[in-house]
This record gives sequence, C-alpha cells and structure tokens, in this order.
Amino acid sequence: MRPFLLLSSRAEDLAADEEYAAFLSCTGLAAEQLRRVRMEAAPLPDLVLDHYSGVFVGGGPFNSSDPPEIKSAVQRRVERELGALLDEIVERDFPFFGACYGVGTLGVHQGGIIDRTYAEPIAPARIRLTAEGSADPLLAGMPDEFDAFVGHKEACRVLPPTAVLLASSAACPVQMFRVKNNLYATQFHPELDVPGILTRVHVYQDAGYFPPEELGELVARLTPAVVTEPGRMLATFVARYG
Repeated sequence: MRPFLLLSSRAEDLAADEEYAAFLSCTGLAAEQLRRVRMEAAPLPDLVLDHYSGVFVGGGPFNSSDPPEIKSAVQRRVERELGALLDEIVERDFPFFGACYGVGTLGVHQGGIIDRTYAEPIAPARIRLTAEGSADPLLAGMPDEFDAFVGHKEACRVLPPTAVLLASSAACPVQMFRVKNNLYATQFHPELDVPGILTRVHVYQDAGYFPPEELGELVARLTPAVVTEPGRMLATFVARYG
C-alpha cells in the first residue's frame, strides 16, 4: 500500500505531534504509512500524488476568511501552496480528507463562502447526516446522529456550487461536504477524543477561542463528553483508498 499524507499547519509541537498521533490511532496506520508534512515550518516540498493513497489536511490556527492584510507571511505561503495542490487534487478527484481547516481551504477553492457567521465554541456538537450523507460510502455504518468535537472561528456559510452537503448541526449548517466522488471536508474534528480536545484547549488557551480565565470551567465541561463515532470515517477512508 502506498502511504497516506498528512498536511499539518500547527506551529506548536505538542499540538502537532498529538494531531499526528490521533490520525494514526483513528486510521490504524503505522507511522511509516502516514507521512507528515508541517506546512508552517517550511515551503511545501514537491509532492507527487501518485506516490500516495490519499491526502489528509489537519486543523490549525489559520482562518481562510481573515482579511489578507492581517494574514502572516506564513499563512499566505501555506494558502498559495495548498491552493496549487488542490488544483491537482480536484482535477484528478484524488482522495482527500480535510478536517476543520479542510472546510476553509477546500471551501474557498471551490467557490464557497467562508466567514464567521457560524463560528462555534469548543464543545461536543450533535452532528446529523443528510440523506446524501447517509448514502455516502465513506459514512457507511455511521449513525444518522453522533457527537463530535468542534471549536472554530469561521465556517462555511454558503456551500460551494460543486459540493454535496453530507452533515449539518443546529449551530453550523455545513458540517461536512463532498466534492466530486473522493474529496471530503469536515468542520468538526473526526480525529479528536476527550484527551485530544483537552490538549488542544491547553495549547490554544490564549488563541481567542475562549477567555483564558475560563479554562478550568471548559475542561470540566469537556471531560465527561462521550465522543466515539467520528474517527470511524477516517478508518473507512483508509480502507477505501489504501
């Protein structure tokens, strides 16, 4: 089997390493089967898609909808490089799964509107599959409703014209969509369990997702959450394309 590729944009080593570990756990891949590239650290190397079974994009601190003048030079570089890669991925209908930042990147690339209308605080959210989602092979065996962790400053307000809506929630209408047959993006984090989300809130407590003085209260709310289903779609992605 050709390896899969995980594109990460987290500058914090703890968050980046635990994200990688979470993708390994959910997919069942060994380390040599999931190559990680940290996009924020250096220019994207030359990537030959035929060397990979599929591409994952993890979450991160970048907001696609921020005005260009406040984006860092690193963010602008990452967006250029990822946009160019998406040109090829979309053209070839190459297997792609973007988690959280995937909605912003693939959504913008395909002409959707990404803004702060449907931002969500860090919490477990009830995700509901659409009829198209229930029929999608990547979501085979998933319940029609399940809980997943969310926490984002922007979201897709207008679905790209090329996309099929697969899942929604009460607070965020676009939680998952598909482009063509093999490109998927989720607003929620399918890789996260309770320990994973607790790591994230500690790492990003000063990043504007919540008032830092409310960290203890947030941890207390998150700790009893029961989130068991979302990671299954990552395992299905690997089984389908590996």
